[in-house]
Amino acid sequence: MVVVRAATPDDWRAMRDTRLAALRDAPQAFASIVEREEAFTEEEWRARTQVRAQSVMYMAEVEGLAEPAGMAGVRAEAEAAHLIGMWVRPVARGQKAGEALIEAALGWARSRGLDSMYLWVTEANAPARRLYERCGFTMTGDRQPLPSDPAIPEVRMSRPL
Repeated sequence: MVVVRAATPDDWRAMRDTRLAALRDAPQAFASIVEREEAFTEEEWRARTQVRAQSVMYMAEVEGLAEPAGMAGVRAEAEAAHLIGMWVRPVARGQKAGEALIEAALGWARSRGLDSMYLWVTEANAPARRLYERCGFTMTGDRQPLPSDPAIPEVRMSRPL
């Protein structure tokens, strides 16, 4: 069973540990690097987990796993939502944590009257692209270099809400 909830500032340690694990596990999938985020203070981590009118971070918990199974953020931008920082621990993959995180993000975006959601995913990340396709995302044709490594191309996907 997967439970998804919005992170709070009191979750800062779990969020920090999960985010750093994500950056170590898949450095080619994120716009940041582990060395940058390892230097963040407690105050910065607490601020990242603060639910705001324009953004929220979600944590997924899977029965039997002592640490968060995954995380995803969503941010409102004009008429659309942007899914960011999505990651699921390798031991939790295949247990629907990714789908549950995406559904929570979609629900948040719908509750704010947004009309679509988009995301960027590295072109070579076929498992993530398949997850997003299963959740209704399609390719837009937009491409850009990954900010943390411009040699890696990202593709944009979107879906209506």
